[in-house]
Amino acid sequence: MSSFFPALTDGPADRPALRFGERALTYGELAAAAGATAGRLRDATGVPPAGAEPGARGRVAVWATPTMETAVAVVAALLAGVAAVPLNPRSGEKELAHILSDSAPDAVLAEPGAELPAPVRGLPLLPVDVHGAGAVPERHAEDGDPALIVYTSGTTGPPKGAVLPRRAIATTLDALADAWQWTGDDVLVHGLPLFHVHGLVLGVLGPLRRGGSVRHLGRFSTEGVARELNGGATMLFGVPTMYHRIAEALPGDPELVKALAGARLLVSGSAALPVHDHERIAAATGRRVIERYGMTETLMNTSVRADGEARPGTVGVPLPGVGLRLVEEDGSPVTALDGETVGEIQVRGPNLFTEYLNRPDATAAAFTADGWFRTGDMAVRDPDGYVRIVGRKATDLIKSGGYKIGAGEIENALLEHPGVREAAVTGEPDADLGERIVAWIVPADPQSPPGLEELAGHVARRLAPHKRPRVVHHLGALPRNDMGKVVKRALRHG
Repeated sequence: MSSFFPALTDGPADRPALRFGERALTYGELAAAAGATAGRLRDATGVPPAGAEPGARGRVAVWATPTMETAVAVVAALLAGVAAVPLNPRSGEKELAHILSDSAPDAVLAEPGAELPAPVRGLPLLPVDVHGAGAVPERHAEDGDPALIVYTSGTTGPPKGAVLPRRAIATTLDALADAWQWTGDDVLVHGLPLFHVHGLVLGVLGPLRRGGSVRHLGRFSTEGVARELNGGATMLFGVPTMYHRIAEALPGDPELVKALAGARLLVSGSAALPVHDHERIAAATGRRVIERYGMTETLMNTSVRADGEARPGTVGVPLPGVGLRLVEEDGSPVTALDGETVGEIQVRGPNLFTEYLNRPDATAAAFTADGWFRTGDMAVRDPDGYVRIVGRKATDLIKSGGYKIGAGEIENALLEHPGVREAAVTGEPDADLGERIVAWIVPADPQSPPGLEELAGHVARRLAPHKRPRVVHHLGALPRNDMGKVVKRALRHG
């Protein structure tokens, strides 16, 4: 429906919308290109009438490279009322075959000349013409109809397709506009992948819904960030790996310092930004990075507000319309706002997905009897309601000596040690403690890595003695996924 992006039809046609490197489209050009692609999509997929059963017909895969074509393809799918299934170009053939078999798209949208792997080549190909000319369709979809089917990382089995309705995307983007004072005057810069919620929904659909513009770097670089922020961009989105590179580069790059100091908003997400990097960026630029918290299934749940306190280590407060609670293992609510009592985050609201595609069992297991989504993330709440995530229930909650300990706060403490470049913390079985805390360290100087006694004392002084690591492993690098998150199962098995 065109009202999803009012600026496509109601704003100035010459207003900048998208830029990828040297390629750019105005809102008028984007409307024409997306309109043309939407028309072809409706013919190719047999779009169901408004109000039909979710997922009944009308799905298209999108070969989600970090290009203009991907952005035009997803906008076109939304305009056509077709559910888009973003495909990670770095996925292996087995995973792609599973996703395509599970989602059964009618075709694939891709840039002309794209080299597609065998599982994708079996679909009818609709090349995206970013210079096409067509009309923006009239409204053909309802708020509850599927907009995107985004596949989760599949840490406990094959990836599951989270069906995100149009309502969820609109709700989350409008809530972020409220929290971040995000308007059509903002120009966003980022270099995030476009097969995931962060880069695609927030980083492309977000600016377009506001009537603003996005400049995609193609590939992240600190030089690109400095160039765009010094050239009129107002907002930067990134993951912790990107902000770590920025923090490392700031001391020797006055242009980068100037760029970040002049930005209206610096936002980090997809994983926790270490407090050490927060402080280094603030000290060099006078600007604080703010964090938000979301998941594929829930889109965005909380954020530090633009007019609030950017408190390192926290993800702010619940966004408008989002219900959030912490619960104990037995399901009883955590009522203490003491910054110490750990509970699992559960959420509900219009920002949530509707189902895991073809997985009614998994969908039912994901929700409580009274309709709250079990995130699997563990957190504490400060007295003023700020949420501080301490880790994933499955991998980051360590039960040691009768205490429930979050890996995240130990990782932050380790990163404050000058001899530690990167850190991850896991638990392993211990006959006495139940679990013992294990630190995986990338030393700043591989020739002189800090030892167990030094690091244990460092953590015990900052946090508490029961939170000190009992084992330390030194590594050359931590295993990370495409979004910069540490893959802890690789550590445990490695």
